[in-house]
Amino acid sequence: MTASRRCAPAAPVLLTSAQRTGTAVLLNAAAARRGLETVTLTGPDTLRALAGRSVHWYGGPRTADRVAGPLRLGLLDPPDDWLVRLPRQLTLRGIELTTHTEASRRTGPFFAKPPSDKSFPPGVVACGAQLPPAASQTPVLVSEVVSFVAEYRLFLLDGALVTATRYAVHGRLDPAPLDDDPYAPDVRAFAARLTALAPLPSAAAVDAGRLDGGGWAVVEANMPYFAHCYAADPAAVLEVVLRAAGPYGRVRDSDHRFLRVAGEPGVLGAVGGAGAREPQRPRGPLRP
Repeated sequence: MTASRRCAPAAPVLLTSAQRTGTAVLLNAAAARRGLETVTLTGPDTLRALAGRSVHWYGGPRTADRVAGPLRLGLLDPPDDWLVRLPRQLTLRGIELTTHTEASRRTGPFFAKPPSDKSFPPGVVACGAQLPPAASQTPVLVSEVVSFVAEYRLFLLDGALVTATRYAVHGRLDPAPLDDDPYAPDVRAFAARLTALAPLPSAAAVDAGRLDGGGWAVVEANMPYFAHCYAADPAAVLEVVLRAAGPYGRVRDSDHRFLRVAGEPGVLGAVGGAGAREPQRPRGPLRP
């Protein structure tokens, strides 16, 4: 067979979970337009079929942990203590990372949420005894209670804002394109401050908002590969997702400290063996 007749390399794949969210539909359409193959995860057979392919992921973290080994994915997440370690000028409130046991002993009121997973719903509690149940050592972010006038999701790539969307007004879901929002210049200015001061993966999704008393603050960081795009540009969101959840071998050296550690292999993770995954660094405190 001559070189000219060799088979062309297979197209990269965007793999999405079986849960068909609106964002997954939009990202699939954007991926197809740029020549990616789009595949829905239906079980171990899907992983077998994709073995050795260049795969990117969009879906929940628990499933991501189970497919990362067989598909050799590198998943970029800010660590659990990322919000705690930000300078006060970016948070405008006191924030601590503790355990569910310790948080349950606190007096209130305070705002509590898991830093990354969905082990219990976030919210304001009058005291620690009112925390929703969770395992004793579950990480919990505890912060002062503040009120946001408007909240925005910022999609960042290589330290630049590539797209953004408003998603809430006075705590109620109210998506709108950033260009249609009166605070758009302030959002862009805050995004520039954020990327200058905060350690972030090269691909990140961060929520920020305007406080009721004035001033701009980070709400939280998100997993880009599980973040709703709301009214953001899906093609730009896809760029962030492709970097944040793609082949492990393409992870940049500067991003290695942000690699997610997978959980225990489940049914899907058993396909191909957990040993197929490159070693990833443990999640821990950020270092300068």
